[in-house]
Amino acid sequence: MKTIASCVEDIIASQPFIEEALNQQIINFSALANNLQEPISKMLRKDIKTGAIMMALRRYNQPLNTNNSLRLKKVLNNLGDITVKSGLSDFTFKNSKTLTQCHTRVLEHIDTKDHIYYAFTRGIFESNIIVSSSEREHVLNEFKDEVQIGLQENLSSISINLPKGNSKVVGLYYHIFKKLAWEGVTLYEVISTTNEFTVLVEDHIVDKAFSVIKHLKD
Repeated sequence: MKTIASCVEDIIASQPFIEEALNQQIINFSALANNLQEPISKMLRKDIKTGAIMMALRRYNQPLNTNNSLRLKKVLNNLGDITVKSGLSDFTFKNSKTLTQCHTRVLEHIDTKDHIYYAFTRGIFESNIIVSSSEREHVLNEFKDEVQIGLQENLSSISINLPKGNSKVVGLYYHIFKKLAWEGVTLYEVISTTNEFTVLVEDHIVDKAFSVIKHLKD
């Protein structure tokens, strides 16, 4: 049977920013109760007073997994080097039978250029190529017969080395995304390997994004 408390839990679980604000005690319970009155009344199909919602909010306990919390803290405290690369372009092409051949030719071209940044991600219907903008014309030439969906320039990447065992820790990426979102950092692209995590942002916010990531250990 649905109760006011269970409705509050469902809403908060679907809106992590509210949960974080409650946990840090920086939210106005009265204002939040007023905001939740209509949706909770609809969920329970009867008029619910804000006082009852406020009581449920004050009694709300954020679900905690002590062991996982300790693992998460350990991983964050052991984050490795942070590397920033600027001057990047992001191409998006429609997948085709010949796309991989184009990708191979570009790789052969930049094989001896250690300073060139290159990342290739293949999705179900489209593929992305992130490359140093100095190679922009070469990529356009090699992929000239492919269907180009998009191109975004003036990008920077921020890569973080993650400690081993990070894939076993619940909420690691959520914690990173949450911190970036709280600071209003819009992510253009995300790339992840087993022990490396990279975000792509527009050049004008790279300093803010770097600062957020640098202080993840705090």
